[in-house]
Amino acid sequence: MRWWLPALLACAFAGVAYAAVEPGVTVLDRGEAVRSDWSAAAPPAAGWVPVQLLDLWHKRWPEHDGVVWYRLHWQQQDPQTPTALLADYMSLSGAIYVNGEAVARDPSLVEPLSRTWNSPHYALLPASLLRAGENTVWLRVSGLTAYQPGAGPVRVGDPQALQQRYRSERFQRYDIKLINLAMAVVLGGVFLLMWLLRRKDSVYGWFALTELAGSLYGYNHIATGIRPLPSTDAWQAFNAAFYVCAGASYALFLLRYCERSYPRLERVLAALCVLALLSAALLPAWTGPHRNLWFAVGGLCYYVAIGWFLVQAWRSRRPDALVLAACLLLPVLVSFRDFALFFGWIGGTTYWLSLTSLLTLIGIGFVLSYRFVAAMRRVEGFNLELKREVDAATTELAQTLARQHALELAHSRAGERLQLVRDLHDGFGGTLVGAIAQLEATPADASKAQLIATLKELRDDLRLVIDSTAREHADLSAQLAPLRHRLGRLLETADIDSRWQLQNLDGIELDSARSLDLLRLLQEALTNVYKHSRARRVDVALRRAGGHLQLSIDDDGHGIGAAAKADGGAGLASMRSRAQRLGGELRIESGESGTALRLEFPLAG
Repeated sequence: MRWWLPALLACAFAGVAYAAVEPGVTVLDRGEAVRSDWSAAAPPAAGWVPVQLLDLWHKRWPEHDGVVWYRLHWQQQDPQTPTALLADYMSLSGAIYVNGEAVARDPSLVEPLSRTWNSPHYALLPASLLRAGENTVWLRVSGLTAYQPGAGPVRVGDPQALQQRYRSERFQRYDIKLINLAMAVVLGGVFLLMWLLRRKDSVYGWFALTELAGSLYGYNHIATGIRPLPSTDAWQAFNAAFYVCAGASYALFLLRYCERSYPRLERVLAALCVLALLSAALLPAWTGPHRNLWFAVGGLCYYVAIGWFLVQAWRSRRPDALVLAACLLLPVLVSFRDFALFFGWIGGTTYWLSLTSLLTLIGIGFVLSYRFVAAMRRVEGFNLELKREVDAATTELAQTLARQHALELAHSRAGERLQLVRDLHDGFGGTLVGAIAQLEATPADASKAQLIATLKELRDDLRLVIDSTAREHADLSAQLAPLRHRLGRLLETADIDSRWQLQNLDGIELDSARSLDLLRLLQEALTNVYKHSRARRVDVALRRAGGHLQLSIDDDGHGIGAAAKADGGAGLASMRSRAQRLGGELRIESGESGTALRLEFPLAG
C-alpha cells in the first residue's frame, strides 16, 4: 500500500519540473492582457497591459466581470514541424486562437458559463495555421472576479511531450477527482444501506451523509457546466453549502465513532447546515461571491473535529482509531496548502488534497469495516452464548417434561386402579354382598339352579367391569349389547317388559371411565326398576343429539318414594355422582303413574 503514495506526490510536483525536462517545448508565460465585454468576438486594439502567467485578474481589475484577452507570442522556425499547444489553465471558461483561427473553445462563454478550470486544453496545430517567424496565441477568458478568474502559461512545441504533460495534468486535476467522486458515491451508498439495516448504529449513517454531501461538493471539480442552476453565483453558493454540510456530517461521524454525543453542539452544526442551504437557495447572488465565509466555516468543522479525534485516538489507543488517525494526518497537512491556494494566499492551479483523499477513504472504509466485523463477531458470540443457554434450557425443560410425564403417567395409572377399585366395590362388590345376603337367607334346601343364577349374576357384573376397561376406546353400541341382553333377561324374571330404542349411536366411542359410568348408571337404574318399582313395562331410549347423548328411562311402577326408602338413597347418590362425572345432571320425576329418569351429557369429556 505504500508504493503509490510517493508516485501520486511525484505527479503533483511534476508541473514544476517540466520546464527543465521538456526538450522542444516553449513555455509562454509572459504576454499582454486587455479587458473586454461579454459579447466581444475579437480583442480590442488598445488597452493592453503586460502580464506574467499565471495571471488572476481580480487583483488587477477587482470589479471586472466579463472577458479578458491574453496575447502571447512565440517564434517558429519551420511551420512544417509538428507542433502542439497546451493551455494549462483558463477560469472560468475560454477559447484559444492561433494566428486568428480558433483551435479550442468551451461550449458557453457567457452565463451560464462553462467550467474549464478543472482541466488543461490540448490541441494539435495544423501546419496551415503556423508561420515562419512570429506566431500569436490569443486566450479569450470569461470569468467573474469573485471566483479568481485568469489564465495560466501556454506551452507550444513537441506534440509527444505536450500530450504526456496533458495526461499528467488531467490526471491530477480531473481524473483523480473523478475516481474520488466515484468512490465516495459508492461508499456513501454502501454505508447508507448498512445504516438503513442497522438504524441504531448511526455512525454508518453519518459517514454515508458525509460522503454523499462531499460528493455534491466534489462534483464541482469535474463538472463542465452549471446546469440545472441558472448562474455561476448559484453554483458557487450551493457548492459552499454542500461543503458545510459535509464538514458538519464529518464532525458528527467522528463523534459517533468515538461513541460521544453533545446535543448542543449537534444542534449548532445542524443549524449551520440549514442556514447555508437556505442562504444558497434564497440569496445566491450574495452567497456565491461570499462563499469564502462558508468555506471557512466548513473547514473549521473539519479541523476541529479531526483535532479532537486525534486526541481521543491517542488516549484510547484503540487499533482502529489509531489507523484512522494515521490516515487523516497527511490529508490534514495537505489541506493547509489547498486552503491557502483557495483563498489566494499562494499561487497555483492544482489542488493536492484529492491525491491524498484516496488514503482517507481507504482508512475510513477500513475502520468502519473493522467496526462492522467486530460488531458481527460480538453478535456471533452472543448467538453462541444464547445457543448454549437455549440448549441448556431445552435440556432442563425436556427433563422436567419427562419427570412431569412420568408423574402424570403414574397418577393416571393410580387413578385407573382407584377407579377400577371403586367400580369393583360399587358394582361387583355390591352385587357380591347382595348375593351373600341372599344365600344366607335362602333355605338350606335351595335348588342348584338358584345358586347358579346368583353366580351368573356375579359373573355378568364382573364382565361389565372387564368389558368397559379392557379397551381404551370401544364402540358404544357394542358395549351396550351384552348389558342390554343381561338386563333384559333379569327384567323378564319379574314379568317386566323392557323396550330399548337406540338412535344414531354408530361410531360413538367413549373412553373406558365414561363408558363404565354410563353402563353402571343404566345397570343401577334398571336394577332399581327390577327391585322396587313393581312396574309392568320400562322404556329405555339412548340417542345422539348433535354433540350430546340423551338417556331416558320410563317405567309404569309405583314411584320412587318407597324405592328410595328401601334403598336408603345410596343407589340414587351413586347414579348422580356418575352423571356428574359424565358432564351432565340427572333428573328424576316420580309419581303414581311411574318414574321418569333423564340425563343429557356431551360426547366430548
